[in-house]
Amino acid sequence: MKHSQRSITLITIMLAGLAMTANAIAPAVSAASAPSTAKAAVSCRVTATIPVGTAPIAVAANRKTGIIYVANINSNTVSVISGRTNTVVATIPVGTFPRGVAVNQKTNTIYVTNEDDGTVSVISGRTNTVMATIPVGKGPFGLAANRKTNTVYVANHVIGTVSVISGRTNTVVATIPVGNLPFGVAVNQKTNTVYVTNEGDNTVSVISGRTNTVVATIGPPVGAEGIAANPKTNTIYVANYGGTVSVISGRTNTVVATIRAGSGTIEIAVNPKTNTIYAANLFSDTVSVISGRANTVVATVPVGSGPSGVAANPKTNTVYLANLSSNTVSVLSCQRR
Repeated sequence: MKHSQRSITLITIMLAGLAMTANAIAPAVSAASAPSTAKAAVSCRVTATIPVGTAPIAVAANRKTGIIYVANINSNTVSVISGRTNTVVATIPVGTFPRGVAVNQKTNTIYVTNEDDGTVSVISGRTNTVMATIPVGKGPFGLAANRKTNTVYVANHVIGTVSVISGRTNTVVATIPVGNLPFGVAVNQKTNTVYVTNEGDNTVSVISGRTNTVVATIGPPVGAEGIAANPKTNTIYVANYGGTVSVISGRTNTVVATIRAGSGTIEIAVNPKTNTIYAANLFSDTVSVISGRANTVVATVPVGSGPSGVAANPKTNTVYLANLSSNTVSVLSCQRR
């Protein structure tokens, strides 16, 4: 069987599994966490829809260059989008089954996990070419870069570890055991703390970036998937595929709120400048716009089919959604009211 057929089958299984879990979990969410009808402090609208590769599953933005990077899981490529023109300006071949993407804005370097290969592709943002391929653990999923320490953290989904990569040498310098089936990774650059969602046991592992050890385990969020951190407020947000967002205090390492979002909430992004959170809802084809001050949904915006990745550019106040089923990226222009 060809790889493209296998990829499609795997994605179909993943979506079906998430849908069943979301339906099972949804009734347990209390009415108190339902979306608020409060007046929105931020309004968003789709201003462009950009065709990319097949099954775009993850997206990252470089706010310094205004360039967006999209991992196309069935094309084995990364689409490079100009945030100025909203057009694809390059397509970069990477490894097999690219699953996640992250950017180090300081070095203008992009990192892509290749799930089937167990590797990370290192891309130069200046030349749009792969300049290194780093072996990591089995089944790498999400990843995040700490630009201050020039370190990259990779969740190895199959073996329950996090690979720590030196951005200077492009080598793995540590391997950290975490929970079962680690999925997403976020870094608070201000505190040098790393957060990893473990979808197998519905927990979040908290890692010290100084010692490369797990210092706390938070849980259980229900169905932990994507994760993002706001360094300004020291708050972490977890996308739970049951249709909620867990809000975690980085000071106490406890869940302080649970917010109802859409159906199949799978990924999340934060704009620290506006203290706004964006949750991609895979099954309702929407993005939930959340006020970080009030912990309420202030807007719900329809996007493409199967939004599975989301990224925000705080400099332009623009949000990008990777639509897995429609092979597009939705561009949201957001304005503060």
